[in-house]
Amino acid sequence: MTSADCSVTSTPVLARPAVRDWMTPLELVVLGAIWGASFLFMRVAANDFGAVPLVEVRLALGSLVLLPFLWRARTQFPARLWPKLALIGAINSAIPFILFAWAAQRAPAGVGAIANAMTVLFTALVGFLFFGEKIGSRRAVALLAGFAGVVVLASGKVAGASVGWAVVAGAAAAFLYGIGINLVRRHLTGLPPAAVASATLGMAALLTLPFAVAYWPQDAIPVRSWFSAAMLGVLCTGIAFVMYYRLIARIGASRASTVTYLVPLFGVAWAWMLLDEPLTLSMGIAGAMILGSVAFSQRAQK
Repeated sequence: MTSADCSVTSTPVLARPAVRDWMTPLELVVLGAIWGASFLFMRVAANDFGAVPLVEVRLALGSLVLLPFLWRARTQFPARLWPKLALIGAINSAIPFILFAWAAQRAPAGVGAIANAMTVLFTALVGFLFFGEKIGSRRAVALLAGFAGVVVLASGKVAGASVGWAVVAGAAAAFLYGIGINLVRRHLTGLPPAAVASATLGMAALLTLPFAVAYWPQDAIPVRSWFSAAMLGVLCTGIAFVMYYRLIARIGASRASTVTYLVPLFGVAWAWMLLDEPLTLSMGIAGAMILGSVAFSQRAQK
């Protein structure tokens, strides 16, 4: 996840010494590499855990890493707010994480990473359909191009097997991210973002727990899959969210969201280098179409 998915506020940026200018591109690359690796870790662990148990581990560990931020801001989270946090946690974390994990059982890691890039476009579409936001002709064109990229991706095959349903699952997850982002913007603005992330992840973990227990695998889970699950929760969810919110505070949400372009590139690269997964022609074309449409959409906002 990405997780331009959970940004809550955009903090004004103060002037910084020129000596620190190199840190921003470095941190963006590191964050893109971490979020790209999340699809690798899901691919490794999903078959041994199953989609729901794997997501339970991810949610619980991610929430725990961010728990200090929630504890520090606990007075800003009254009891009446928690049902809303649970709903957003389900839409913005639990269900999309499960969909991506399910897709990871059926398609190369790069497929999920490419589909995830649709989040930016789906956020604009949901805002237009349900919240009365203007979409503009340029962004409408970007949406059409992005959807065409999804069709190309879904039509492809890897080792002779269709990845269509995995692409549908990834696109559905990105659409849910789009809903979640809009809900967060409208209902949780003004709250500390890292604390909100901890609360929504924690509530999502509680909602997922009964299903994870019911579907917990009977066979022993290999150490490699446990390591991947731990990295998915601690590094790709907890630590990555902290990095992302630090970037938002320093350079603003718009510039921080450029990490969206790096996630699919790293997702495909990690899977190619470490899992020997192929880069197919349909993945290359679809990735170019989707990322190009995202870039065009972002340019239209400026």
